[in-house]
Amino acid sequence: MTWFSRLKEGLTRTRVNIVGLFSGGVVDEDFLEELEYALITADVGVQVSARILQRLRDAIKLKGLKTQDEVRTALRDELYNILKPAEKTIDLERAKPLVIMMCGVNGAGKTTSIGKLSKWLAQNDKTVLLAAGDTFRAAAREQLAVWGDRNRVEVIAQQGGDPAAVVFDAVSAGKARGTDVVIADTAGRLPTQVNLMDELRRIRRAQEKALSGAPHEAILVVDGTNGQNALTQVKAFDAAVGLTGLIITKLDGTAKGGVLAAITQMRPENPLPIYFIGVGEAIDDLQPFNALHFANTLVGLDADTPATEE
Repeated sequence: MTWFSRLKEGLTRTRVNIVGLFSGGVVDEDFLEELEYALITADVGVQVSARILQRLRDAIKLKGLKTQDEVRTALRDELYNILKPAEKTIDLERAKPLVIMMCGVNGAGKTTSIGKLSKWLAQNDKTVLLAAGDTFRAAAREQLAVWGDRNRVEVIAQQGGDPAAVVFDAVSAGKARGTDVVIADTAGRLPTQVNLMDELRRIRRAQEKALSGAPHEAILVVDGTNGQNALTQVKAFDAAVGLTGLIITKLDGTAKGGVLAAITQMRPENPLPIYFIGVGEAIDDLQPFNALHFANTLVGLDADTPATEE
């Protein structure tokens, strides 16, 4: 199965409510109101959905769109233009080692994403060192060790050790060995847990002490099934550590895939990059974010149906 096929299958619950409206009927106000409701239901967000519908109404008047298929294509263009600025890749050459700090709430798939990211980096001929900075949860160290063994990547860990010290040691080791990428796991925490968010800031400072300029990437792993709640997480973690990018997981089976548009529009002038999205548990089910594929999937068009860019 191709990646686009897996993405399409994963986003079925999000897509069905939108695509179901395009039944070949007339383009009238009832149809447009139903379309706006479908976007809100997909967690695109009330304000973003309203903005999209206003632009569609303008396009219907200015371009003379008459059929639902024409509106579907115009909707895809709107979604694509919202998502496209978030389609960026990690610059793997900006530092050696490139230090990536991973954060997120428990259950978002953070540790699993680290394992999958390690595999992707290995496929790009990069050496990787993992830091088991989640010392609060023994299972996290064990889980990271399993991913390390699977990818033939060393994991630096301490049982019950200080997380900032573990991360400091890993960055120092990566620097001494000439490792390409060091990935630091951190304890899962809710944005409301002030002491843990303070700990996250301390871990960030430990990386800076070990290597000036580190961490070069502070990536938040977000559970795609959280919908609008994900916006609260992004804001809180960004305030704590200064996020540089996102990984959106668990998009398979969610009815809330439109949240990517909402996240992108949190700061439309400078959206956080969405580096990767995940649609399953397999090691290859984490892939770089492709805005065109995602927008086409949401409205039921083929993978490479070209978009009209603004």
